[in-house]
Amino acid sequence: MTMADDFPITVYHNPACGTSRNTLAMILAAGYDPAVVEYLQIGWTRPLLDDLLARTGLRPRDLFREKGTPAADLGLLADGVADEAILSAMIDHPILVNRPIVVTPKGAALCRPSERVFDLLDRRPERFTKEEGEVVTF
Repeated sequence: MTMADDFPITVYHNPACGTSRNTLAMILAAGYDPAVVEYLQIGWTRPLLDDLLARTGLRPRDLFREKGTPAADLGLLADGVADEAILSAMIDHPILVNRPIVVTPKGAALCRPSERVFDLLDRRPERFTKEEGEVVTF
C-alpha cells in the first residue's frame, strides 16, 4: 500500500496560480503524493461542484473567483445573482472557481492562504519556503 492509499489527497490545481503552486509544493514537502487535477483543462461537473461545496461548507459565491475571470462580462458580480447561475457559469467557465481546493481524509478546503492546507494534513514539513521567499515554520 502506498502513502497515497493511506492518506489520499486531491488538489484541484491551476499551475498558473502562485497560491495553488505553493499549496501543492507544501503537500509534496510534507511527503505526500497527491492526485493533481488541473481543472482548467478537464473542467467541472455539477455533481463534483456540489460535492466540493458540501465538503467545504462553502456556498457557490464563496468559491467564486472574480479576479482575472469573465465574471463581470457575464453579469455575475451583481448582488442577488442566484447560486444556480453561478454554478452554471462555473461549469461553462472553469476559471470562475477559486483555487486551490484540497480534499483529504481530514476534510476539504479552499486553501487561500496556502497555509490552510496544513489543517488538512497528518504531517507537515518543519519549514517551508514559498516561491516568493516567505518562510513558514512550525
